Amino acid sequence: MSNYSFPTIVLTSEEILLNLQYLWRKRKSIVVTWLISYSVVLFVPIVISLIIYSQASHALKGEIHRANDSLLKQMRYTIDNQIELMKRLSMEITWNSKLQGLVYSSKPSKEAPFTAYQLVNDFRLYKTSYASIDEFYVVWNRDGSVLRPGNVRDMETAFHAVHNTGGLTYLQWLDVLRRPVQERFVLLPHQDAAQTQTSIAHITQLPKDLNGEDTGTVVVLANTARFLEAFKNISGFNGGKLLILNQNDEILLSNVPGSSATQAEGLLEPFMDGERFRLDAEPVKGSELMSIHSAVSGLKYVLILPSSLYWKKAEYIRSFTYISIIISLIGAGVLTWFFMRRNYSPIQQLVQSLTDKNAQEEHTEWNELRLIQRAILNVRSEKDEIALQLQKHQQVLRSNMINRLLKGKLDPLVPYEEAFKSFHMKQLSDQFAVILFVVENDENLYAKLPGMDDNEQSKLIQFIIGNVVEELAAERQHAGYVVEVDDMMVCLVNLAPSTENEQQELHEIASVAQDFLKRYEMDITVSISGQHFSWPGIGLAYQEAVDAMEYKMVLGKRGIIAYQEIRRYPAEQSQHGYYYPLQTEQQLINFIKTGDFEQASAFMNEITTRNFSQPVMSLTLARCLIFNLAGTMMKAIHELGDGDGSLLENPLWMDKMMAYDTLQEMQEELHLLLQEVCDCAAAKRAYNVSREREGSLRDLTNNVARHIEENFQDINLNVNAIGEHFELKGSYLSKLFKSQTGEGILDYIHKYRIEQAKPIMRGKRESITEISRLVGYNDAATFIRVFKKYEGITPGKYKELY
Repeated sequence: MSNYSFPTIVLTSEEILLNLQYLWRKRKSIVVTWLISYSVVLFVPIVISLIIYSQASHALKGEIHRANDSLLKQMRYTIDNQIELMKRLSMEITWNSKLQGLVYSSKPSKEAPFTAYQLVNDFRLYKTSYASIDEFYVVWNRDGSVLRPGNVRDMETAFHAVHNTGGLTYLQWLDVLRRPVQERFVLLPHQDAAQTQTSIAHITQLPKDLNGEDTGTVVVLANTARFLEAFKNISGFNGGKLLILNQNDEILLSNVPGSSATQAEGLLEPFMDGERFRLDAEPVKGSELMSIHSAVSGLKYVLILPSSLYWKKAEYIRSFTYISIIISLIGAGVLTWFFMRRNYSPIQQLVQSLTDKNAQEEHTEWNELRLIQRAILNVRSEKDEIALQLQKHQQVLRSNMINRLLKGKLDPLVPYEEAFKSFHMKQLSDQFAVILFVVENDENLYAKLPGMDDNEQSKLIQFIIGNVVEELAAERQHAGYVVEVDDMMVCLVNLAPSTENEQQELHEIASVAQDFLKRYEMDITVSISGQHFSWPGIGLAYQEAVDAMEYKMVLGKRGIIAYQEIRRYPAEQSQHGYYYPLQTEQQLINFIKTGDFEQASAFMNEITTRNFSQPVMSLTLARCLIFNLAGTMMKAIHELGDGDGSLLENPLWMDKMMAYDTLQEMQEELHLLLQEVCDCAAAKRAYNVSREREGSLRDLTNNVARHIEENFQDINLNVNAIGEHFELKGSYLSKLFKSQTGEGILDYIHKYRIEQAKPIMRGKRESITEISRLVGYNDAATFIRVFKKYEGITPGKYKELY
């Protein structure tokens, strides 16, 4: 024999750990995913086979149960017929008139034997009529005898004749008869029966007599052989255990080997609870329990089936299912391995090529499809980034070219026709115009775009304006190209050939764009150049648009300014100047000094309207007129005499006016200043008037008070009389008097009269009536009422106190 030995391979713990880590990472491989997917697909038919097997077993079990249930019902029907005969005979005996007379009659005892003799003769007829009844008798308690068909015996003799088989004693028999149950079924031995303890007895207690004593018992016996015939039919079919239970769930009869209930109970021990059979007990492993109840007899019929009965018949289905599952698993395993190798081969080659290309990178992705997807996404991302960079560069180059054209910096070496084509720009003709856009509320727009820096916000606004304007130009068959120049959006419009009214179409583009951009809350001022030809004309058009945009100071923001509308007669207009003569300035000063803001404002609006309503006014003259009007207000402030000097010393209003871009804003600031100056003039004038009026009112009040003091004794002195004296309405005079003194004229008259009456009353010489006349009251009642109103007491009481 050869002494060759195989080499021993020893792996270190580190190598084992690395192998385990490798296997753990490989769980993400597509091979594992496919294996799981194929297993799940294979699992479906296996589950279906198991479900079919389960349903078939359940159906077979149900069919066996239905068949056995049908046989149980058949057995119940057969046995119930026999039981019904026994119960019917027991009822006829119980209600027999001779038995009723014998048991319950109060006749002399000497007549009882004859009645008993007649009764047992009747029993012979019952015996003939009920041939399926093996034995019956009546126990007569009062006489201590047993009445059988054809004879009367004492109880012990009757017991030995009928039941003395050795399985039951005389005392046990008496105990069974005397149980306080109206009607029941029990097993009793029978001498004439083929076997002992095989007779089913139906025992019925006779009703008690008037003294409440037991009268007797009716016993009807049927041999168990009559019931076993029904057992043979069903037990021969299924080999199960059949039981008949009485009302107390005690076993009356069964097909268990052995004739006694004791033997049956030995085999049925798991179901027994003493002498009772438990229908609610859990079936023994390998068995099934079925039971039905008889409404006729009150008995219960029980069938205990071995589980192997229906599993034996389902064995073929189970074997076929298991074999098919095993074959499916083997075949699926082979096919899975074959197709996995076949499908994985190209993917493995592709992954190998990608990993070779990026060999320097660490292998972190173990799922092949994700690795391929990531590689493709990286390539596409690089491609998109390159395309984006090219697009940005192209956009920058295109904007630079248009900027140079707009500024008039033409390069003779550049073929602009070819440049337009390279930037995908259409050149429709050699006619050009420029539309200039200025966003007036860019700061408000930036505030509504949080989370973006200023550069991104500016680009977004430019993007919106550019798309809108270029699309509007294209709708009218023109070509528009928008760029940013000096913080303004400039659209170079290449007009379509044979355009008849180019200014109107340019105005429509500007108007529609302005309306559309209002949806984005953009306030836009637009200027339009004239039409120019060839490439050098682009610079001229841009300059015209810029010049037109400057006139928004005169014409206002958010409008459309066309260059051709502002170039009419500029030289002639500059020679004429503006309208604001000295007489007009003095008139405005007078309006301001009166403090009438409405009249002063209307007069200043008339001056500005007369000057600015002309077709075009130069910017220099417009600024001069505005500052001349501001100087007029300063003159008015000097003439009024600004006490605190707040208007003259505050330079902010002048700084604000110089910072505004349009005449409209300057006019609004002028009106605010005019309002402040007029309010100051009005306040000063009102103060002077108030001082003069205050002095005259004090004099008038003193004169009225003096007149009252001189004429208080006159009974005709009242408010109206005083008003006539001073040639004023009485109520108005009283109001003026109250504003100075705090009380009306009538109150002053009453109080003065009371003060004059008090010294007279303290002298106590004149009566109240005389005193009232002395101080000017026509009657004493009025004097008393007025005195009490102001002093709180009557004149008489005052006279008593003082």
